[in-house]
Amino acid sequence: MGTSAAALLGRQLKQMQSDKDIPGISCGLVDNNVFEWEVILMMSDECRYYGGGFFKARLSFPPDYPMMPPKMKFETPIFHPNIYANGEVCISILHPPEEDKYGYEKASERWSPVQSPETILLSVISMLSSPNDESPANVDAAKMWREDNKSFKRKCRAIVRESLGEE
Repeated sequence: MGTSAAALLGRQLKQMQSDKDIPGISCGLVDNNVFEWEVILMMSDECRYYGGGFFKARLSFPPDYPMMPPKMKFETPIFHPNIYANGEVCISILHPPEEDKYGYEKASERWSPVQSPETILLSVISMLSSPNDESPANVDAAKMWREDNKSFKRKCRAIVRESLGEE
């Protein structure tokens, strides 16, 4: 299974690296390992909270990919309702393809083998602009986003400046 996953990931990486229709996303291998990708998201100015930011993350793919989803973790510090304090991304598309025991997510919202690294990254970029505070990974960020949006925006702008090496 791991060799077919490796071949698929190799093709998907090559496609993403040559596709000019995906602005602001750069991908490469970590230590020449096709199961570990370094991702750089260069957020467009249109991104509501993180516009202009430069965020480094890692996608870690399991040997049974594409049947199971990868994990994504930001290496650049980021404050967001759907990102744990340690940088791990919490988004439906990265949850295993099974019924949600808490009844929060539909199976159709979770991982399926038709997803790809490209769809994951586009979903994460969308999530950065539109947080889901109903099931937050970072309760403090969700609370600030909901109750004091001005402070949340200010904190995000500081994070963007930090991501650019300005602080």
